[in-house]
Amino acid sequence: MRPAALAWRGLVRQPARASLGIVGIAAVGALLFDMLLLSRGLVVSFRDLLDSAGFDVRVTATEALPTAGPPMEEASRVCATIGALPEVEQVVPLNFGLATAPDGGSLYLIGSGPRTRRTWTMIEGEPLPDESPPQGPPPAVVNRNLARDLDVGPGDTIRLQIRSFPAMELVVTGIVEIIFDDAEARTAATTREAYFRLHGLPDADTVDLLLVASAPGVRSADTVAAIREAVPEYHPFSNADFVARFQRTDFTYFRQISFVLSTVTLFFAFLLVTTLLTVSVNQRFAEIAALRALGFTRRRVVADLLWESALVVGAGGFLALPAGGLLAVRLDAILRDIPGLPARLHFFVFEPRAVLLHVALLGLTGVLAALYPVFLAARLPIAATLRKETVS
Repeated sequence: MRPAALAWRGLVRQPARASLGIVGIAAVGALLFDMLLLSRGLVVSFRDLLDSAGFDVRVTATEALPTAGPPMEEASRVCATIGALPEVEQVVPLNFGLATAPDGGSLYLIGSGPRTRRTWTMIEGEPLPDESPPQGPPPAVVNRNLARDLDVGPGDTIRLQIRSFPAMELVVTGIVEIIFDDAEARTAATTREAYFRLHGLPDADTVDLLLVASAPGVRSADTVAAIREAVPEYHPFSNADFVARFQRTDFTYFRQISFVLSTVTLFFAFLLVTTLLTVSVNQRFAEIAALRALGFTRRRVVADLLWESALVVGAGGFLALPAGGLLAVRLDAILRDIPGLPARLHFFVFEPRAVLLHVALLGLTGVLAALYPVFLAARLPIAATLRKETVS
């Protein structure tokens, strides 16, 4: 009989012990799988979120995060200089601020340059035009939260005010879903001309952030180098640079939590399998000695125990994947309720590498956990064990 079949029969003979081991491995394996998803989930989700906007390079006045640093001066000149580079396909200037809605609540206001449609998804109505009309109220698009709270839709007007400057009416052209909005955000976007008029600065020429799309076939790193040479006084960075920066700072906390919990989980899995196999070996001393007396080699006995460990860990690890997936969905929903996070950002993101790492770690744990029981079985004295069994 092959070692795998013998190990299977050994587990079937003691279903309670086998079930306990499988359920225990499934529980700790599910937690391990979730920690592996968490370790890179924010990084992968944040990178996908940046890439989905259609712009691979961003330019700010300093190395500070967008809206956290000073604005860039001479925005028209900077946009023209960057837009003329052969590595650049498109440049979009953006300004960010806060305004007061007619219901007295605050909202995020975006002053948007031309051709920003890739930064949001149209839900209803028409997109924001590139320029305000020469006469009449300026156009604006609003997100669903603001449209619901103010009960407005395409064709309606809203009055916005910034600090003590005069309020201004804007015509809602459409309702949009903005990529970086959080679940509770109230956001409106208008032309940069209307944005500055609301601020009482009709002749202003500043910009908080430039979104840059590289020309087809051009690497983001080459675009960053070209922009840095053209406007050395400002700071360009690619999406990869942005993600790497967050990975070193803001996302470090979640990687540390993932590492600690993964280590603790693997330790408990190791203890569980070691204990179960050791108990099994202690209960089967006479059986193992009899098999050795009948001609089973030490290698055959070792193979039997390794297969028993592999079957328990393998079955538990297989059940851990769907259990961990369901748990990850629930945990992700809880963590995404944190205020201020983009609604499309996820903490747990499935990756094939997480499954491969999960299998590798559990496999290594199963092998290490079987070492002590294997040592006991391999060193078992055949004659003394059979004599003791006969006398007892």
